[in-house]
Amino acid sequence: MRKTIFVVDDNDTNLSKAEESLEDIYDVMTIPSGARLFAILKKIKPNLILLDIAMPEMDGFQVLEILKAEKDYKDIPVIFLTGLSDPDVESRGFDSGVVDFIAKPFSTPVLLNRVKLHIDINQLVREQTKKLEMNHQNMISILAEVVEDRDSGTGGHITRTTEYVKVLLREMQEQGLYADEINGWDLEMVGISATLHDVGKIAVSDTILNKPGKLTDEEFDHIKNHASKGAAIIDRVIKRTAVGDDDEFLLHARAFAVAHHERWDGSGYPYGLKELEIPIEGRIMAVADVYDALISERPYKPVFPHEKAVAIIMKDAGRHFDPKIAEIFNEIHETFRSVQMTIRDIKH
Repeated sequence: MRKTIFVVDDNDTNLSKAEESLEDIYDVMTIPSGARLFAILKKIKPNLILLDIAMPEMDGFQVLEILKAEKDYKDIPVIFLTGLSDPDVESRGFDSGVVDFIAKPFSTPVLLNRVKLHIDINQLVREQTKKLEMNHQNMISILAEVVEDRDSGTGGHITRTTEYVKVLLREMQEQGLYADEINGWDLEMVGISATLHDVGKIAVSDTILNKPGKLTDEEFDHIKNHASKGAAIIDRVIKRTAVGDDDEFLLHARAFAVAHHERWDGSGYPYGLKELEIPIEGRIMAVADVYDALISERPYKPVFPHEKAVAIIMKDAGRHFDPKIAEIFNEIHETFRSVQMTIRDIKH
């Protein structure tokens, strides 16, 4: 499949020369200004951008700054086209995120070789990143399975609640609910981080975790420790290993773990947080977690039908649950039912 190259330059001669040099191998789009580039980027994402530095209105450095600040564009490799030969300009360019410089006037062989080099490098990085992400997700899945396997009464719980969280997040984003907090989130990544919400159960005694019947007050207090224990476990991982995007993933995971048993009215645990003091991850997971507990068989309760589970959650909106998130749930609860029907109780 042919790669797409954007050439951004205010000089028609440079645009024509670049297009002529590249068009036999790549799909080339010539763009006369930075403003026009951003209009086109809303519709087409290229594999590489050749960017002139000296342009009126918005120069190459200003364009680059905007590109690197935007989540959807920051990973596009950018090569500066310049007639300047200045070490300070080169140093500033590399510090700002360009991958290379090509001097103008450029020759076809030089342009082709540099473009091919960086297209190939970017493809290799993407492939390796994808492998790392798959390994990362596999490790997270294994850890979640270890937690779930210890709790004999919660087959499929982690898989279902992760899907419920994704469903809620997508609808919240669609409706603009808590947009200041969730806009820009990678919803798939955040959803996967929710798989660790019960990781603290690793520190809970098997005897208590799988006790049939009602827990004593002391046993219940021991169970409740799993929220703070989960946060502590993830804190240790963050301290030892997290960098970049991993850090963001683990911070979301920590918020899910520590806050999913807090209640809107402040009566939850471990910290008795109230209303918007509760991290949004915890407010979302509270709905997903309780719904799944209600529609699932537990040693201490029978299965509740979907309709009753919905009624219980809506009755507790404004007490247990964030009322705005509960209302979103009420609008899309049939999607929850579909997830539950698809992902029945399972054991790994």
